[in-house]
Amino acid sequence: MKSIKQLPKIDGDLGWYLSSPNYGIKIGKALKGIQYADIAIIGAGYTGLSTAHRLKELYPNKTIAVIEALEVGQGTSGRNAGFIIDLPHNLDANDNNIEDDLQLYHLNNFSINRLNTFRQQFNIDCLWHHAGKYMVANETSNLRGLDAFEVVLKKCKFDFERIKRKELSQRLGTEFYQEGIYTPGNILMNPSALIRGIGIGLQNEINIYSNSPVINIEYGDEHQIHTIGGTLKAKTLVQTINSFTEEFGLLKNKLAPVFTYGSLTNPLPQHHIDKYFRDVKPWGLTSAHPAGTTVRYTSDNRILVRNIIDFNASLHSTEQQRDFAWKQHRKSFIARFPFLQDIDFQYTWGGMLCMTLNHNSIFEKVSDNIYMVCGCNGVGVAKGTYLGYYMAEMIYGNNSKELEFIQKTSHVSWVPPEPFRSFGAKYKINKEQLTAGNDI
Repeated sequence: MKSIKQLPKIDGDLGWYLSSPNYGIKIGKALKGIQYADIAIIGAGYTGLSTAHRLKELYPNKTIAVIEALEVGQGTSGRNAGFIIDLPHNLDANDNNIEDDLQLYHLNNFSINRLNTFRQQFNIDCLWHHAGKYMVANETSNLRGLDAFEVVLKKCKFDFERIKRKELSQRLGTEFYQEGIYTPGNILMNPSALIRGIGIGLQNEINIYSNSPVINIEYGDEHQIHTIGGTLKAKTLVQTINSFTEEFGLLKNKLAPVFTYGSLTNPLPQHHIDKYFRDVKPWGLTSAHPAGTTVRYTSDNRILVRNIIDFNASLHSTEQQRDFAWKQHRKSFIARFPFLQDIDFQYTWGGMLCMTLNHNSIFEKVSDNIYMVCGCNGVGVAKGTYLGYYMAEMIYGNNSKELEFIQKTSHVSWVPPEPFRSFGAKYKINKEQLTAGNDI
């Protein structure tokens, strides 16, 4: 029996979850007593629910169960910045394989279409907006990041606009940025509202056990998954738990749990919208520097600021870390919107990016009846959705060029054990944040 020592926690005030239109709707129930399933999935995020949905399509007569430690939408799936990015995330002109980038673009768009189908089928109100995305730079030194991005966009013949400060400020409502690149395919949404809506829509077809952290697990011909007061027995097991995967004992020295933080305002008052954002459409931007600030102006007139990176081997953040992040968020917010100094953040939270050293994901058949998906490297909404779908395809025995590509590109590099992992990660993170300059 493997005991699970680190369990998911709620790190702060989860803004997307607490502001979701479907907040308060019950999804699933706690796992109590002895229950049975043909296939059990641990993790009710984008990967887990995508896997579950496709498995139910392929195996309509089998019982599919999903176990979630928290409420659906409180985990990593509901703590990200709310982008569904169509383009390959790690575009680098110095290390570029056009064929692979085009395949990733195809898979990301598959995820966007699949999630949009869920949205329409289940009538999910999640602020879905086909807004595109801006990559921006404030520091002159970080304009090189835009240049490298443009090179790859041209190679792959992706649509884009390069925008100077004056027009950029008109589009964003802030004069903070020197220059940016706009790409049109990105979706913006409330990530907690979307995943909760999917869970609400699927709970009549699959068994969802929420608020049920796994404390022990026994692997065997029939796996036994233990919670407090409950046991789920299943022949086949799929783990979709990202940074917590190594806690379950089947993976070692492959993952780096990187923490980042977000703060979200309440909706801006109407007089601010009329004065400062009258002709501004909702937008989302990321920095040309990897450690720079992500910002959104949402469809419900909130502003999100996301920055500060930590390495937390404990898999959760502290109040002190969140307070430090909140103070930096205020500085970042006022630098971009000095005219909004009277606006406070209502929510500040921490969340994990499950990173691997070479940015590949783990997509494995561990044994005849155990499967594993993790390591989405900061693009979990799109990547998790297509990885979950094709994990179900692999379990069923379907083959495709998409599945072959995923398997080919899912070999991750070794990460040194503690304390060397933490030392190396913290050194790299500190170096990145120092070089980001005013883009934080």
